[in-house]
Amino acid sequence: MPHYDLAIIGSGSGNSLITPHWDDKRVALVDGGTFGGTCLNVGCIPTKMFVYPARLAGTVREAGPLGVDLELRGTRWTDIRDRVFGRIDAISAAGRRYRADELDHVDLYEEHARFTAPRTLLTDSGAEITADRIVVAAGSRAVLPDVPGMGLPQVHTSDTVMRLPELPRRVLVLGGGFIAAEFAHVFHGLGSDVVQVNRSARLLRQHDAEISRRFTEAAGRRWRVELGHAITGISANGDGSVTASFAANDAGRPLSVVADVVLVATGRVPNTDRLGAGAAGFDVGDDGTLCVDDYQRVLSGGAPVDGVYALGDVSNEFQLKHVANREARVVAHNLEHPGAQRRTDRSHVPAAVFSDPQIAAVGLTETQARERAAPGVDVVSVVQDYGSTAYGWAMEDTEGVVKLVAERASGKLLGAHIMGHEASLLIQPLVQAMAAGTDAVTLARGPYWIHPALAEVVENALLSLGVDVPADAPL
Repeated sequence: MPHYDLAIIGSGSGNSLITPHWDDKRVALVDGGTFGGTCLNVGCIPTKMFVYPARLAGTVREAGPLGVDLELRGTRWTDIRDRVFGRIDAISAAGRRYRADELDHVDLYEEHARFTAPRTLLTDSGAEITADRIVVAAGSRAVLPDVPGMGLPQVHTSDTVMRLPELPRRVLVLGGGFIAAEFAHVFHGLGSDVVQVNRSARLLRQHDAEISRRFTEAAGRRWRVELGHAITGISANGDGSVTASFAANDAGRPLSVVADVVLVATGRVPNTDRLGAGAAGFDVGDDGTLCVDDYQRVLSGGAPVDGVYALGDVSNEFQLKHVANREARVVAHNLEHPGAQRRTDRSHVPAAVFSDPQIAAVGLTETQARERAAPGVDVVSVVQDYGSTAYGWAMEDTEGVVKLVAERASGKLLGAHIMGHEASLLIQPLVQAMAAGTDAVTLARGPYWIHPALAEVVENALLSLGVDVPADAPL
């Protein structure tokens, strides 16, 4: 039975834990999937490499009203796909080769493993591994609805849809979350006829209601959006296409959609259920995540298990790479400095949706802020149009908005929500202000804001927020 100083389950963010500190120690890296994890292979990186060309194709639509006649002669799916995975696959292979072949102190187990005790793992091939310290970074996976037809070859998840041999003519996207929104944009932008069907009444319903409503309307102007329909099954047609059937919506209208490809983007679940957490006595939350404390230590009966940590999608609700990376840095420190443990700060976590239009958010929605406000605390909000600024005029922008939520008396920013061009960039000064405790008045009036940059829409939103302005505030 091999024994290690450190065993890591997962080669995504968990791979970064193998620092020079472990050069003279034995390390096991266990992963039955593609080396590098979700973000590198099927998530953040390849999807954005598809999003950008789709965005370029979309500029044709935007240019006409500005007096510029652009023509889109077509898109080359295979060239786009091969550019993406020619780079991604090489990075994954190089990372695997480095860990498996070039480091004498690291053993790579290319198979799944489950716990049989708190610091004992059993791999699929029957190898038993023990370690002084174990880190669970096993990630999450896409889930398929339990309806007939999900095994048809035309049905894909985000794991497989980017490797299609050709651009499909008709794409059905199931779901209303960020993965569904991004892929609807990608396929629409590259030339497919897209139908997006969502079970609830609006898209991106986890976002602020105002942003969700506006995005649902904007998406419906680009591709076909059907709301309030639950999938009941998918059947194959004789020509290679499929027909997806849906339950009637609240208005009593049934729905069926014929498509060449169906992308199921109805959610992801943590891989906790594949780890044997019960055999190890680990606590599992109602959402399926492995329970950890602020130091990323796995809990058993509410108490931390000595030497066992977890990070990323398997142990947090965010399913965001930047959160997993932050947690990985904390775990790396705590492994190497057991006498000086540090906590993970999960406040003010931003997120972005790289669809068209783009979405970015941090903090509370307006509804959450008002529900959680202490007695006597007045919450204010503002919605500022991109088109209210000079750069917005230049773009003839009629969709982009910044929405801010704050406490009136203190000016404390509680939430920021942006929809429109480069929302993921415009949100950053607001993220930094919230993390640093900078109030809305100081942020708006302290630094200079470049005119006529698009960032003025953030400045104007701050100035229009309606918070109390101290007498000695900057002018």
